Amino acid sequence: MEPPKKYLFKYKGFYFSVETSPEYVASLEDFEIKDSDIFIATYPKSGTVWTQNILSLIIHEGHRNGTENMETMERIPWLEYRTENRDYAALPLPRVFATHLPYYLLPRDLRNKRGRIIYVTRNPKDVMVSYYHFSKYISTLEEIPDFNLFMERFLAGKVLASSWLDHVAGWYSHAEDFNILFVTYEEMKKDLRSAVLKICNFLGKKLSEEEVDSVVRQATFENMRKDPRANYENLPDDIVEKNKGSFLRKGIVGDWKNIMTVAQNERFDKLPAIYDYVLPHIFIDSLSQVTHPSFNSMQQLAQGLPLRR
Repeated sequence: MEPPKKYLFKYKGFYFSVETSPEYVASLEDFEIKDSDIFIATYPKSGTVWTQNILSLIIHEGHRNGTENMETMERIPWLEYRTENRDYAALPLPRVFATHLPYYLLPRDLRNKRGRIIYVTRNPKDVMVSYYHFSKYISTLEEIPDFNLFMERFLAGKVLASSWLDHVAGWYSHAEDFNILFVTYEEMKKDLRSAVLKICNFLGKKLSEEEVDSVVRQATFENMRKDPRANYENLPDDIVEKNKGSFLRKGIVGDWKNIMTVAQNERFDKLPAIYDYVLPHIFIDSLSQVTHPSFNSMQQLAQGLPLRR
């Protein structure tokens, strides 16, 4: 069953929200990239907003340079969902964008290794559960009240951003085409300071110990939920249904265990591709019974995956 056209459209094998258009997405092929540009690339519900906030704090040095009252979407806009017809060419440098685009729909210049990309991935079970709750909160997405039905849609790639597996494997298998850093949600939860330093090193951004401490303190999920600049709580009422939740929910690892039944978990785990093409040790804390621990890199695994286009 295809998603309702009221909510999504398909362009080159990938589902987009009707908040954008095929024409605009097509135009991004020629979007001019500056060498200082930074992109946060994710599949939905993989830690995008968290990473946006971390980058905002790193680049703007804890919001000490006049960005104190700017909200996340203003500091780091969405590439494929341009709001208020902002002139992206006029944004101050370095420009930072967020995107859910698959690797093959990115601007051409990025594939020529201009700019930098930070790709964040997360355990697919936690992604799926978070996505399920998110679809209830965002009125521009189809609400699927039955989790079992949502799970089947998710596994079939019949949701916004299509298949999680295709998205992740596509990015990893084409890593050599980009100037890219891979980060996982789980490693950020386990050791946020190390993740911040890893990102700083990739960006060539040198912060003092005190500045790093400040970034880490402000970027904890608990503090971010209380920060109106970072928590997306000021979205207009025609986009969200605030009586059904919040943009930032739990922000924990392993929440899938609180909603998935044994049968659903077994159904998920029977998909060969989950273990054959997902680097097991990335998600070892939150995937159940890792059975193929011998692979060396996601890139190596993903090269054998036939992507659906």
